[in-house]
Amino acid sequence: MAINWYPGHMHKANKELAKLLPNCQLVIEVLDARIPAASSNPKLDQLCRDLPRLKILNKADLADPEVVSAWQQSFNRLPHCYCLQSSVEQRLEKSDLLAAIARLGLEASEERSGQIVIVGIPNVGKSTLLNHLAGRKLARTGNEPAVTKGQQRIRLDEHWYLVDTPGLLWPRLEDQEAAYRLAMTGTIRNTAIDLEDVAWFAAELLLAHYPERLAERYGIAADCDSVERCFEAIARGRGALGRGGSPDWHKTAELLLNDLRSGKLGTLSLEKPDGQARPAPLLTPQPPPD
Repeated sequence: MAINWYPGHMHKANKELAKLLPNCQLVIEVLDARIPAASSNPKLDQLCRDLPRLKILNKADLADPEVVSAWQQSFNRLPHCYCLQSSVEQRLEKSDLLAAIARLGLEASEERSGQIVIVGIPNVGKSTLLNHLAGRKLARTGNEPAVTKGQQRIRLDEHWYLVDTPGLLWPRLEDQEAAYRLAMTGTIRNTAIDLEDVAWFAAELLLAHYPERLAERYGIAADCDSVERCFEAIARGRGALGRGGSPDWHKTAELLLNDLRSGKLGTLSLEKPDGQARPAPLLTPQPPPD
């Protein structure tokens, strides 16, 4: 099925962002370190125009450290762009952010305060990061997308204001492989996707690139090349069974995606900075058998 999710509050928030940007000196874009390309809003390039961009690779502890560093170097080669990493164990600090602002050549003063807008896709960890930077709880957080619904403006220091925005997607997810990676990592609400279809795609990708993680977590044979056998092994190993002891595909899909999103399958990088997105072997994801 085609994946798309653009609720009404996002349409409103995108219009508000467009009005806000002319009065900003910097855009901070929070990306998911596992999928930096898929989690980057393609509409920002035309909205931001010549504004400097600070990219933050968040949830870096869930991604392959070498690949995250390669992405950071790639972004740092872009004009008017600087990239930082943030993770649960090594949160980005306010001093890191202010140093990056200075590195980009931006200045503000008490007479002329600067304004920064922070943007990101839903469930990328932007609100948690913002609360840490502020040293107090300013934004609601949650383990599902679209928790933040409106803008709020806070003082970062005596010279800079930071404007938080809701998690935003764009009207059409034209790259459907990227859309499936967004769904895998929890950007799109489960109620807006076919959970079994997305988990089937995830299993294909993991079998192709991280079979050892499936073997470690679920006891699946390292040479397994069948998604159906993979699902069956997960179902039987975790007791996700229906009537007559047959696998419950929906429960199995939930198990796999929850483990992937929480990091229980280890560090996973689903995209590389050279444009190789680590696709699953099949061009079109196939649903589990009835």
